[in-house]
Amino acid sequence: MPIQLENLVKSIKSKVRALKKSKKPYIKMDKSASVRVEIRSRNARKLIDKTLQAADRPGKRVIS
Repeated sequence: MPIQLENLVKSIKSKVRALKKSKKPYIKMDKSASVRVEIRSRNARKLIDKTLQAADRPGKRVIS
């Protein structure tokens, strides 16, 4: 039993070393359509909020 455990530990260590040496240890997932829509709606909400704040102060025309 101890020999099997030792072999398992060695194989795990070698896999971890291989992952550390590789430049991309994980696969980057693309954004789904629903996530893209959520990001767009957040950005739109921020723009609307900025526009409303600028409209509340008619003397200053700075929108950043």
